[in-house]
Amino acid sequence: MRRIGIGLVWAVAGYVIGAIGGGLLVGLLSGNRFDREMEATMTGAFVTGPLAAVVALVTGIWRTGRRRAGPPPGTG
Repeated sequence: MRRIGIGLVWAVAGYVIGAIGGGLLVGLLSGNRFDREMEATMTGAFVTGPLAAVVALVTGIWRTGRRRAGPPPGTG
């Protein structure tokens, strides 16, 4: 349960970073002149933010893997 909680914290942080980063990149690199701000906002909120959240969730769960206190049973 602890691993899931830490993974969710990572996911929230990943979403924020992905949404902001994706929005900035689209805003800078888009050739759209009519509604560049809207395109950047929607891409950040619905594409790069969720993708970064999923990657961060998996990374957070993986990094908080179970640690053993001693040698495995029967090796000693």
